[in-house]
Amino acid sequence: MFGYISRKFLELILTLLLVSLIIFLLLRVIPGDPAQLILGVNASPESLAELRGELGLTEPLTVQYLSWLKSIFSGSLGDSIFYEKSVQSLILSRLQVTLPLTFLATLLSVTIAVPLGLLAATNHKKATDFGVIAFSQLGLSVPAFWLGILGLLLFSLKLNLLPAGGFTEWGTSPVAGLKSLVLPVLTLTVIQSAALTRMTRSSALDVMREDYVSTARGKGLPEVKVIYKHVLTNGFISILTLIGLQVGQLLAGAVIVETVFHLPGLGRLLILAVEQRDLQLVQSLVTFLVGAIISINFLVDMTYGILDPRIRLR
Repeated sequence: MFGYISRKFLELILTLLLVSLIIFLLLRVIPGDPAQLILGVNASPESLAELRGELGLTEPLTVQYLSWLKSIFSGSLGDSIFYEKSVQSLILSRLQVTLPLTFLATLLSVTIAVPLGLLAATNHKKATDFGVIAFSQLGLSVPAFWLGILGLLLFSLKLNLLPAGGFTEWGTSPVAGLKSLVLPVLTLTVIQSAALTRMTRSSALDVMREDYVSTARGKGLPEVKVIYKHVLTNGFISILTLIGLQVGQLLAGAVIVETVFHLPGLGRLLILAVEQRDLQLVQSLVTFLVGAIISINFLVDMTYGILDPRIRLR
């Protein structure tokens, strides 16, 4: 197990370094001058040159990259050019929205999708199965922005039960903060649970065809025990893979949902940083998000090794 963990951890570090290099180089070829954006079109050439020097933009690319990498490993992500704040403070302020949104949407999706997928698999080619398939197909087909707008029209404008947008900070009012996330969470849950339901159904059907499931039934085990002990346990690796991918997508920013509900999450921050040509914020934020996604994949790989010891030998 130690060798498996070490190998996966080394892959994590190498992937993060490679991605950071790609991000750094891509941002340097994007048109636009950060100094010009900060000082405006009427700035003098002397002022522009001075600011470029202060921002380190006149240094060779190798020096700029190594300096940035050194600051990351020292625990500092640098300062935002546009906001004039540390990148850490900006990320932390947006995580209070993104983390609860990700956690609640994932928890609700798993709670709904796994039982539905198992129900469809155990009633294969029956009315229940077709009903679950129809639900999942509908969830995959409906655009997130359209579903979000419908939720706003119904629950905010017509019934006046939930806020129409924005976010109330947890320190101000935890109840109001939770209410701000109800509609976005429900919107994401419909979409996420639809895909997860199909994956659970497919994985369960594959496992149910195995001989050991027939043997368990032949021994007289209750159907509930067969489904949850043998079918779900052995088919959970595929389900876990999709859950990990969905969590990564939500952390990277459900940009459309955040835009519809005016949520100050990481996704919107990244879009604004790109528009403002804030190089330091973009490269540090993207690296942070990629690091979070890679870390999630690392935890998923560790869970693979626990659920199926044969994976450690690959």
